[in-house]
Amino acid sequence: MQNPTDRWLANLERRHLADLTISEVARALRAVSSCYVERRSKLAAGGPLASAGKRAAFALFYGPLHFFVVRAIAREIPGARDALADIIDLGCGTGAAGAAWALEAGARRVTGFDRHPWALNEAVITYRDFGLRGLTHRRDISAPAATPSHSYRVSNATGILAAYAANELTDDGRAGLLANLLDARRRGARVLVIEPIAKRALPWWPRWASAFADAGGREDEWRFPANLPATQRTLALAAGLDPRELTARSLFL
Repeated sequence: MQNPTDRWLANLERRHLADLTISEVARALRAVSSCYVERRSKLAAGGPLASAGKRAAFALFYGPLHFFVVRAIAREIPGARDALADIIDLGCGTGAAGAAWALEAGARRVTGFDRHPWALNEAVITYRDFGLRGLTHRRDISAPAATPSHSYRVSNATGILAAYAANELTDDGRAGLLANLLDARRRGARVLVIEPIAKRALPWWPRWASAFADAGGREDEWRFPANLPATQRTLALAAGLDPRELTARSLFL
């Protein structure tokens, strides 16, 4: 019998390689990676998800990478896996990051927020593949109405995740999200923020790190052996990416 992670990965391949070859997805992955590294102005406009090929590349490559990174980080941070009942995933994308934290913490419910309808549909499938009770909402995560502590009754059994999401917002949007996250912590939730490790793309990070430190939180940088499954390793090599190491930075309250 397949374990849930293998089943999820197999389902991703079956769906997203039904009409595309690995070579086609690899070409799209190069374009998606370019958006994140060289053309960050396209992120807010949905550039990484602008075509079927790019959506397949994001789902098949970045979704699993985010899953493995969040899973590894949750295993390392004291308190990140203790007695959580539900996860609220802000900027959930394909749902992979929120599912990873939920599985590590034994949470059975995940609520995902994103502004892209395709991503929300993928998140529903991800939650189902992992046997999680999942809900999704199309919402701008930087808006005051998206404050999870106002929309839901959060507690010390609630984990709120913002993985690879804050960096795609405007400066005003990030300020709104930071205020929302700090408010959620004051109401009892645990908060985990994860972003890429490259410093040049995150000029706002020191302010966030200071705010989390003032609230009693911690900041970390992570490097994990990649050990990627075959399909993700093939895509990475074909797209000219380095699959040997998974890196990230995190803030935790």
